[in-house]
Amino acid sequence: MNIHEYQAKAVLKEFGVPVSAGVPVFKADQAEAAAKQLPGPLYVVKSQIHAGGRGKGKFKEAAAGEKGGVRLAKSIAQATQFAHEMLGHTLVTIQTGPAGKQVNRLYIEDGSDIEKEFYFSILVDRVTARVSFVASTEGGVNIEDVAHNTPELIQTISVDPATGVMPHHGRSVAKALGLSGDQAKQVEKVVTHLYTAFVAKDMDMLEINPLIVTKQGQIKCLDAKMSFDGNALYRHPDIFALRDESEEDAKEIEASKYDLNYITLDGTIGCMVNGAGLAMATMDIIKLYGAAPANFLDVGGGATKEKVTAAFKIITADENVKGILVNIFGGIMRCDVIAEGVIAAVKDVGLTVPLVVRLEGTNVELGKKILNESGLNVLSANDLDDAAQKIVAAVKAVKGSK
Repeated sequence: MNIHEYQAKAVLKEFGVPVSAGVPVFKADQAEAAAKQLPGPLYVVKSQIHAGGRGKGKFKEAAAGEKGGVRLAKSIAQATQFAHEMLGHTLVTIQTGPAGKQVNRLYIEDGSDIEKEFYFSILVDRVTARVSFVASTEGGVNIEDVAHNTPELIQTISVDPATGVMPHHGRSVAKALGLSGDQAKQVEKVVTHLYTAFVAKDMDMLEINPLIVTKQGQIKCLDAKMSFDGNALYRHPDIFALRDESEEDAKEIEASKYDLNYITLDGTIGCMVNGAGLAMATMDIIKLYGAAPANFLDVGGGATKEKVTAAFKIITADENVKGILVNIFGGIMRCDVIAEGVIAAVKDVGLTVPLVVRLEGTNVELGKKILNESGLNVLSANDLDDAAQKIVAAVKAVKGSK
């Protein structure tokens, strides 16, 4: 789960991390009062969406101006003007795709006199099975570009889970950033606080870009992005309460209610599979035969008839879906349960696109019998290769007939 910048900074404040003063704004007429709470005379008006590249982004609507999703205001009046221009408009960034995201929240923050900008993040390194610090002197820019063009400017420091963060970790980060003296001591303290927050709140990723040194010599986190381990959110009701469903896909939200692992993609063939590995293989073979999956959907090993029905409804709710492939290997999952769920869903929502079902494993013959006797227009497949070829051909045939 992701949260907004202003929410992330509130979390960091709890752990003693230095951040600028700021006030969230949800309506344009709140902007003036919000700016008056800050010292000024500079104010930064920041769009709050779950995507990077806001500063370089552009709004679709002409009424929003051309200054991007992060703007520097030199007066309260200008901050208020920016709020009116930005709220309710669609911001397109390198991470949103061409559709963009509507800006429903702003964060008006006190301006900072920046001397230097750095990049710092904490993430779970799957290779070393440790939490790692990533530091670079190239802050304020896309870290992906730095990694591609000048990878030597990025340094990674692993933290042994047996010891947790130690003073030498902070010193290593300070050295990587070229800091010494009082600023090095500040960084050591900030790194410790950030690590403590990361572990305490079960984060997947914590990114500070940029981490700055002000002209007054102070270290400060000027931006903050956080994502949290969804499986640990039950331990953090305070974090879960920060969820902004308007930033998420409606189908993914619905899937989460049934404990379904669902991710929207941009293809045309809907997939319902049990097991993440089999789901990946199913998507790969669809691509192999010249089409693209419309989603990743793992119904899990112990799915019920109700779960399968919900999964089918979610797939058919996607207007881009022109065909559906159900690929089930019954181990814990029984093929007859899948068949009953598919039939129930089709009877409930109807079937307007080709449907191919491949069943194998526990109660496979019973599952096939249930489908064959259902009266539904279902194409049966013998194996995954056969299923992929049939659904791709069926979708192409429908397109060709139009």
